[in-house]
Amino acid sequence: MGSRCEIRIYADTEEVATAVARRAVADVVRLDAKYSNYRDDSVTAAINRVGAAGGTTEVDDETASLLDYADTCFEQSEGLFDITSGALRQAWGADCKALPSAAVLERLLQRVGWDKVLWSRPRLEFSVPGIELDFGGVVKEYAADRAAAICAEAGIGHGLVDLGGDIKIIGPHPDGAPWSVGIQHPRQADAVMATIDLSHGAIATSGDYERFVEIDGKRYSHIVSPRTGMPVHGLAGVSVVASECIVAGSATTIAMLMEERGPAWLEEVGLSHLWMDQEQRVGGMYATNATDSLAPELMSSPQSSGRSTTT
Repeated sequence: MGSRCEIRIYADTEEVATAVARRAVADVVRLDAKYSNYRDDSVTAAINRVGAAGGTTEVDDETASLLDYADTCFEQSEGLFDITSGALRQAWGADCKALPSAAVLERLLQRVGWDKVLWSRPRLEFSVPGIELDFGGVVKEYAADRAAAICAEAGIGHGLVDLGGDIKIIGPHPDGAPWSVGIQHPRQADAVMATIDLSHGAIATSGDYERFVEIDGKRYSHIVSPRTGMPVHGLAGVSVVASECIVAGSATTIAMLMEERGPAWLEEVGLSHLWMDQEQRVGGMYATNATDSLAPELMSSPQSSGRSTTT
């Protein structure tokens, strides 16, 4: 998953805890391999080989569910949450030292657009050659939800799954105390912006403070608009609480992509959230029942049909 991952669970014996954790970890590893952008044998690679030529392919049920969810996010984000925008990594790689030219961005943007892909479960048809899919915006959070579900189905009632700061709560501590999730300050590496207590649900964080490039002294986020090909520059960071990690994660990404409109959108869909903008102004909304009643605009995790720290 390209990040620090952790499972914390309470069990009657160490042997039980180890066995359950191994099953959960194995599923995370499975999903990492299945949807990796860096493996030739992944589902993503197989799809993108077809996309490169502009052909047609069919996908398995799990992949279809993720594509259905991505399709919903695309619609509800006004086209900003776009799993075809991975092609823009060519202009904004980690070794980027200069701003890409308008010509480069224009060329890459011709290969971006989920609306250029014909999706009719389980069939994908690429109408424009060269389009690439990138499941990075949903798979890590989906994996956290699945790992937590595996633990719960094995009888674990207390614990959490933390995949690079995308956290799914299995249940509170055995004494009923919630997990305290610290949200990193986007501009102070050793500071916590806020602490949120959670006994259930999930929390995810996105921001411009961990993966970014600096060009001529200016910071450019790794979150790139599929409309302009340029990194977003509205929010420094945003955290969202939801019932499922995949919903929290996609909502943080959408809010970042909406830039200044992000906080208003989160309020409209009724998800608890905390944000900081580029001027280090902080705001948010906490809805008591947000983890139990998601706004209808975002689907629940397909498996059920930033960094945060925990204690």
